[in-house]
Amino acid sequence: MPLIVVDGANVVGSVPDGWWRDRAGAAARLRDRLAAVPAAGLSDVPAPVEVVLVVEGRAREIAQAAEGVRVERATGSGDDKIIDVVRASAANRRTIVVTADRGLRTRALALGAEVRGPSSVPR
Repeated sequence: MPLIVVDGANVVGSVPDGWWRDRAGAAARLRDRLAAVPAAGLSDVPAPVEVVLVVEGRAREIAQAAEGVRVERATGSGDDKIIDVVRASAANRRTIVVTADRGLRTRALALGAEVRGPSSVPR
């Protein structure tokens, strides 16, 4: 089963909807919008898929969803947490990182992951 790792801060930040006033609320809304992805997949990644949402800073306050999206809380850099998740999975399964961060894209690709932009997921 493919793994989709979502850079929460980057995807939330890609939509200028006032997210900066309530980072935790914006991350929770993203988590809820991602809930359909495990059963639907992405346009070029058929379902079923596993989805991990990596959150950092104030967004770490969001609750784990009952089903669907696993929330991983970064205690430091969100990018480093994403790379930890990729490192643990990319050698054994198809792993896709969703981000527009160029540095993170380069690091993820070097570990064998694929990369998609924020518009590839519901946001």
